[in-house]
Amino acid sequence: MNWEYVQPVRIIFGAGEIKKLAVEIRALGGHKGIMITSKGFLNRGLVAQVQHDCDGLVPLVYSQVSPNPTVGECDACATMMRNNHCDFVVALGGGSVMDCAKAAATFCLTENRSTEFLATGKPIPQRHLPIIAVPTTAGTASEVTSVSVLSDHARQVKAPLSSFGFYPDLALVDPVLTHTVPPYLTACTGFDVLCHATESYWSKHHQPICETLSVRAAKLVMENLEQAYNHGDDAVARERMAEASLVAGLAFSLPKTTSSHACSYPLTNSLGIPHGEACAMTISHFIRFNAEHGCQRIEHFAHALGYTHAHEYADEIDGMRERMGMQMDLKAYHLTQQQFNDLVKASQHPNLLNNPVEVTECDLREMYLKMVE
Repeated sequence: MNWEYVQPVRIIFGAGEIKKLAVEIRALGGHKGIMITSKGFLNRGLVAQVQHDCDGLVPLVYSQVSPNPTVGECDACATMMRNNHCDFVVALGGGSVMDCAKAAATFCLTENRSTEFLATGKPIPQRHLPIIAVPTTAGTASEVTSVSVLSDHARQVKAPLSSFGFYPDLALVDPVLTHTVPPYLTACTGFDVLCHATESYWSKHHQPICETLSVRAAKLVMENLEQAYNHGDDAVARERMAEASLVAGLAFSLPKTTSSHACSYPLTNSLGIPHGEACAMTISHFIRFNAEHGCQRIEHFAHALGYTHAHEYADEIDGMRERMGMQMDLKAYHLTQQQFNDLVKASQHPNLLNNPVEVTECDLREMYLKMVE
């Protein structure tokens, strides 16, 4: 088996580590930075506190990032960076903030618009501003990946952009920043972590280092997600979920995600279902589907997590979803036949090709029929 592993992001992890931000900015040689964040953190005062602690090194703020960042937001952010001659970026927030920041940190050094690259196949420039990623949720692990997911509503496209230049220079992971995440968002982001771990393990591009990380991350989720959901002030559960998110990010960064993520994009783009919940809607189906079609890797993964077989693992995931109030099907959306057909078609995303078992249009149609009937 031939394989290669690379992870260029320096990682600092631990409670209270956000206090090291100013020191790390100076180590990067930063003088005038911009903070990319969401309105919530701006309104709650966290942005002002971080700016104060950074002694004027981060005077600018872009906070217009939506839950599914758009090409327009990315371009506006890049323009702000360009016009103010910023020399580094701090991304403070969840995956949406980091997706916007990573792409904007590259496009600000060009005259290009993000629409020129999203779902076009055009090579992305590698030159970029240095990025310090500070996650506030335990979910996407965008702080250690080379992917940025953007939406173009005009074209009805939501797709990932991938570039080595999108890797942050530093991931500063402070679990304390996740303590205020509400239960529903805790569940959504936690299931995203679980899908990252599971899909990366069975991906066609699996490899030994990443599969070891996948097992570690999934164990942490199965043991701690419900506790973090039910008791958001549990510092131990929050820290372990932050670790799970980070480790799962290291796990899927190279093998990439597969079937559940392929289906999640249209579920989010067309129906507005949050990303993590959208991933969770199909992961148990694909665990069973892959197992029933001869994929031994998912059986090995289930055994490594302490389950007797893959179906038991899928059943436990479904139980967790139900206990945490996740949507269990699509009946409430009352999809028209056209909407149903569009969902099936859009789920035939390139990530589907990473699945260890071929997933046909007929297979997708059968899966979605069970979810709407």
